[in-house]
Amino acid sequence: MDSRELKDRYVNPYTDFGFKKLFGTEMNKDLLISFINSLLSGKEVVKDLTYLNTEHLGTSEADRKAVFDVYCENENGEKILVEMQRGEQQFFKDRSLYYATFPIREQGQKGEWNYRLKAVYVIGILNFTFDEQSNDYYHHEVKLIDTRTKEVFYDKLTFIYLEMPKFNKKEEELNGMFEKWLFVLRNLSRLLERPKALQERIFTKLFEAAEVAKFTKAEYDSYEESLKVYRDWINTIETAKIKSKEEGREEGLKEGEKIGIEKGEKKKAMEMARSLKAKGVAINIIAECSGLSEEEINSL
Repeated sequence: MDSRELKDRYVNPYTDFGFKKLFGTEMNKDLLISFINSLLSGKEVVKDLTYLNTEHLGTSEADRKAVFDVYCENENGEKILVEMQRGEQQFFKDRSLYYATFPIREQGQKGEWNYRLKAVYVIGILNFTFDEQSNDYYHHEVKLIDTRTKEVFYDKLTFIYLEMPKFNKKEEELNGMFEKWLFVLRNLSRLLERPKALQERIFTKLFEAAEVAKFTKAEYDSYEESLKVYRDWINTIETAKIKSKEEGREEGLKEGEKIGIEKGEKKKAMEMARSLKAKGVAINIIAECSGLSEEEINSL
């Protein structure tokens, strides 16, 4: 009998294992369909999905390898990439755009082709924030627009970013499936039981799939390893933040000391200039002795 020491009742969806367990398996495909439809607010209704290979190589060996958490297509052949990003990267927007090129380029056909493309969606679930201007704006839907008319120029390429740390609604405040899904992603591993607000049948399946006690021995071991990687990643980020603050504080003290010295020297120079000026010494000589400009000396 295996020893299970993890205290959480439900899997952490921010781990690689947890996310793929809930959204990346054929068995739980309906969970992903429900989640994606909640994001699209009825504008695009996904009825079925086919999982595609998550590892893709470019057309030459020089092309960089891209790995997606979940890569699938709906019944209309439209491509959907879903990625859980645990920590902020300097060029995460560039990375999203780079990933989007793979499902675009793979639609190319040999011989005669009119370049007609199927839509591509890139969904990023972010465990960090990138827009500091508004604490309430956490659901970003980005398309190519005409900068003058502000109208959508091309509607077949959509980037959806969810800034998860900004979503802090409580159970009793939830409104609609979109907010319910965000609540689950944000809080699942901290829950002790299924919330009363999540009574839809799809959440019954989700909580059954997420219960750690029901994992097989192999699943449990994989999850434990994935959780260790996740915790190490979080600790690395926190350590980097603390170190950055300490370095900033130290730099600030040094800068403050430097400014203080400069102010003290300037004060002494002004006192000397004021004394020389009172004795009738020529302005140009005072400037040469004090290091002050003639304008500064005249204003004394």
